[in-house]
Parts: sequence; C-alpha cells; structure tokens
Amino acid sequence: MTDQTTTTETIAYPDLDRPERFTQAELGWVPWLPPFPADELTDRHYDGLVDASRAKSPYFLLLARDPEILGARTRTDKDIFYNTKSGLPRAERELSAAATSRFNGCVFCASVHARFASHHSKRTDDVQRLLDEGVSAELGERWNAIVAASVALASTPIAFGEEHVARLRAAGLDDLEIADVIHGAAFFNWANRLMLSLGEPEAPAAGAEG
Repeated sequence: MTDQTTTTETIAYPDLDRPERFTQAELGWVPWLPPFPADELTDRHYDGLVDASRAKSPYFLLLARDPEILGARTRTDKDIFYNTKSGLPRAERELSAAATSRFNGCVFCASVHARFASHHSKRTDDVQRLLDEGVSAELGERWNAIVAASVALASTPIAFGEEHVARLRAAGLDDLEIADVIHGAAFFNWANRLMLSLGEPEAPAAGAEG
C-alpha cells in the first residue's frame, strides 16, 4: 500500500541550475514532491529500496512511499542490467537505455546510462555522439541497429516490428540479445516517464564536468 503520509504539496526550484544539454557528467536530481523522510524508514521501506545505500537518493526516497512497487521496480531493473551471464553485453544494454532516454528527453537517465555505456564499451566518443547528435547519430551498424530498435519501442511499441528484429539479427545479435535490447528499451521507456513526471535534473557544480 502507498504510504499514508504522502502529501500533495509540491516543491518549486526557481533558481535551480538546470543542465543545458545532454551530458555524461554525474547530475543531481530534485523532486517536485517531498521524499519519504530518511529517518522514518522501516524494514519494509529498506526491503523496497533493495540496497540500503539508495536511501541517500531523493528519487528512491520519493518512490519509497510505495515500497512494494519500488521493490518490484528495482529488482526488474537489476535483472535487466546486471544479469549478464548470457545475452547482450552490459555495454549494449546500457546503450539501449541511453538511446531510449535520449529520445524521450530524460537528461538525467541519459547521463547515467551513457556513462555506463562508455565505461563498459570504452567507446566514450561514440556515446557522446549519441548524446550530442541524437538517435540518428552514426555509431556503426550493430549500435545503429540497437538504437533504432530502442527508439521504435520508445516512440510507440507498435512501431517496433519484424524489420527491427531482422536488422538486429543481421548485425549479429541472437535471440537472447535481441530480448535484452527490448527489455532495456521497454523498461526505460517507462522509467523515463516516471522520472520526468516527478522532478528534474540539476547540473553538476562548476568544474565537476569533464
């Protein structure tokens, strides 16, 4: 059940330093609704958070107002991105999420998953090209196919069709890898909309972006 202390009071940030472009820098995020108070978290809330360290995040504290839903969301997220014993390499799972976030205009999510895609692929310049030029950026056929499939799902699920699967197969992806592209894009198509409706990103402190 949703925590009964949920309030409809909203928070405004007229002086917030908002990022002016997509970036791989580590951004902050501020909620428009009050997060759950960290000093009132119970075992039920920590079970929903999954990782206790997430209690430091205003985003996860806000979602902790409904800890059962948060727990399901977080475990789904972890399985999609961390269960890499088979299927798509981690870098390309992150690419799918980054491309979806870039298309949907979620600057915060794009920064997180672009950063992970760069780290795991060592293709920082290509990832930055996706952020700078958008989802039509030339990244090589395998990555182009992943981006195109992810964007089709993000645009509207029925836009994703046999041609995207055929292109992914032609680029060398097997069935499990194609499923991982779909999972990453579908999950972040939902996650972007949740984050965009609950708050906004904050630019890093001067000199922090590199």
